[in-house]
Amino acid sequence: MAILYLIATPIGNLEDITLRALRVLGEVEALACEDTRITRKIFQRHEIALPQTIFSYHEHNEAQAGRKILDLLEQDLAVGLCTNAGYPGISDPGYRIASEAIEAGFEVQVLPGPGAVEAALLSSGLSTSSFTFKGFPPRKEGKRQRFLEMEKDLPHTLIIYESPHRTAKLLASALAVFGDRRAAVCIELTKKFEKVRRGYLSELLSELAGKTIKGEVAVVIAGNNEKFIRDSETDEGEA
Repeated sequence: MAILYLIATPIGNLEDITLRALRVLGEVEALACEDTRITRKIFQRHEIALPQTIFSYHEHNEAQAGRKILDLLEQDLAVGLCTNAGYPGISDPGYRIASEAIEAGFEVQVLPGPGAVEAALLSSGLSTSSFTFKGFPPRKEGKRQRFLEMEKDLPHTLIIYESPHRTAKLLASALAVFGDRRAAVCIELTKKFEKVRRGYLSELLSELAGKTIKGEVAVVIAGNNEKFIRDSETDEGEA
C-alpha cells in the first residue's frame, strides 16, 4: 500500500527507537535514508532484515531521490524515510518530499520518536511552557546577530543547533544580542559522553571559548524574562 513513513531514529543511543519504528523498518518495501551506512547500524543492532530497496536521500540529491520516492509510491509500495538522527524534515532533509507526497495525494504517516529539541529543552532546566526552535543559525556574524535579534523581545525559550566549531561564536552573539541570560549547551545528547553545561551566557562563553568541542551541539537560551537575565549593574553594585 502506498504510504510514505517519516521515521524518527535515535539521536545517539541505538536503544532509543520505538517498537513501531522497528516494525515498520522491517516491513517497508523501500527505504530512503540520509546515509545508508548509518541507518544499516539500526538494522544490525536490532537484527532486522534490510528492505529490498534502500537508497540515499540527502540535501545534495534531494530532487532526484524525491522523484524516486514518488515513483515507488506510484507503484503502490510502502516507502520509509529516515535521516541520520531524529526526525526527517527537522534540520534535515524530508520536508520537500513530504510536501510533494501529500500534494500528490499519497498518505504520509509520521512515526514519533527521539529528537534533540525536546531532549535539550528538558536537560536545560529552563522554562518549558513555550519554546522556539530555530534550527542552525547563519555562519556569518552579522547574519547570525540578525537571526537572534528576531527573538530578542520574545518570552519563549530558544533552542538552536550549532556546529561544535562555532558554538563559542554563537554564545558570543547571543550575549551581545540578549544580554546575560541563563542558557545551556547540550553536547552529544544520549551518547556515551553526553554533557550539559548550564549557566549564564557569559559563564558558558568563558568556559568554552578556545576549547575543542566534539560531537553534536544544541544550545538552549532563556526567553526575555527578568528572572533569567543577570543585571550586570546590579551584580556590580552587590560585589
